Amino acid sequence: MSTELSTKQKQFLKGLAHHLNPVVMLGSNGLTEGVLAEIDHALSHHELIKVKIAGAERETKQLIINAIARETEACIVQTIGHILVLYRPSEEKKIQLPRR
Repeated sequence: MSTELSTKQKQFLKGLAHHLNPVVMLGSNGLTEGVLAEIDHALSHHELIKVKIAGAERETKQLIINAIARETEACIVQTIGHILVLYRPSEEKKIQLPRR
């Protein structure tokens, strides 16, 4: 995604994401085409999602996170432990972000 989120926008999205459960879980198979397609679909449907990345080492996890963001054109809102929060606006713009 071309636009970066401001700190204010990230704080807003973190608040919205707090009560969400992960919709996609990455297991021992790692980042596959199927997993990417699932993340892409979830982003199109929800705009704001959590992804659980299980069992990866810190460096590997960061590579996976960067690959997910790049391939899905989503913004990384935050990562806490094994949970990644992603945001990508859909055509309907379901979430109204605060101004920068």
